[in-house]
Amino acid sequence: MLPWPRLPQHLTWLQSETQRLLGFGVRAIVPGKGAAWLDGSGLPDESHPVETWITCRTAHVYSLGVLLGRPGSQVLAQGAVDALALGPLRDATHGGWFHDARQQGAKEAYDHAFVVLASSSATLAGLDGARQLLDDALDTIMERFWDEEHGLMVDAVSPSFDSVDPYRGINANMHSVEAFLAAADVTGDVAWLRRAERIARFARSQAEANQWRLPEHFDEDWVPQLEYNVDRPDDPFRPYGATVGHGLEWARLFLHLQAALGDTEAGWVDAAVSLYDRAVADGWAADGKEGFVYTTGWDGTPVTRDRMHWVAAEAIGAAAALYSATGDERFASDYARWWDHAETCFIDRFDGSWFHQLDPQNRPTDTVWPGKPDLYHAVQATLIPRLPLTPSLATAVSRGLLQG
Repeated sequence: MLPWPRLPQHLTWLQSETQRLLGFGVRAIVPGKGAAWLDGSGLPDESHPVETWITCRTAHVYSLGVLLGRPGSQVLAQGAVDALALGPLRDATHGGWFHDARQQGAKEAYDHAFVVLASSSATLAGLDGARQLLDDALDTIMERFWDEEHGLMVDAVSPSFDSVDPYRGINANMHSVEAFLAAADVTGDVAWLRRAERIARFARSQAEANQWRLPEHFDEDWVPQLEYNVDRPDDPFRPYGATVGHGLEWARLFLHLQAALGDTEAGWVDAAVSLYDRAVADGWAADGKEGFVYTTGWDGTPVTRDRMHWVAAEAIGAAAALYSATGDERFASDYARWWDHAETCFIDRFDGSWFHQLDPQNRPTDTVWPGKPDLYHAVQATLIPRLPLTPSLATAVSRGLLQG
């Protein structure tokens, strides 16, 4: 029997799952404002403000929908792009994007990385205003967030860009790698590829120095703060300890980066395997129950034992990428196991999409992620196994490289 990543029937199943997921988010757009946080049945949850990162992910996902030829996707993607270009998420006075439509608090690199990803995908999908949005986002990245001295992104700046938060985070930098790879493909500017490489080299060095458990939090000199948020261990964006899903996600990004660079001598595959193996060893069934725990301490002991859907999705993507890069059958076996877990525990065949959070007994819960906010991780899990490691997702789909 062919391994699942090479099995035509499985690729057909992935295609049907892509389409099912895209059908869940059709009510996401709030006209003139952006994309809503979705509840468990796919309706806008008005208790949450319209947020930039969700609007960007919606633009990205439905731009992919346009490239996949799914009817209705262009209206959704254009609505999200228009909101990013002209709506309340954008600061018409100082530039850049607010975290949400309330226009309060710091401006975050995390959000701006997703503006780059969204506008890159939307440009390929031929959406109105997308290329200008991409150019504006890249200019803001360079002017306000990119730290040339360290080759990394600062995490947050004041609304008027006159001060920089001393906190530095690896999460925003991880998503910047994804965004920069996409921007390099769309613009043809290899400087973005080199910036992605600089970020990734720092992440690799930090992970290797900590037994492949990657520190998430740093001070302004990029010194790891290993006890950061010890009193808030399940924070959705800045949790304490090592985040299992980020080990998986970085493993995959290392492989995309190596493929984009064409550099087989820099050790990226070995680093990806080390990150993946550590995340699986620490995170999978660590408390005796199927599933990946959210975070661990620096000795690998589980801290937050709830299971997050995005971690399962990233495990799928990482296993697929490692199998593609190495041909090692163990990654194909893991890939099938992670999909079995997703189908058994996360995929909601009644109300749609995936449950975003499970408790340690694998029952749906909502202490961190109420509802089913967006489709980004789940949709990408259905596409990554059907695409080459380079170019980036939307570019590969636009070039007709999708299998199945």
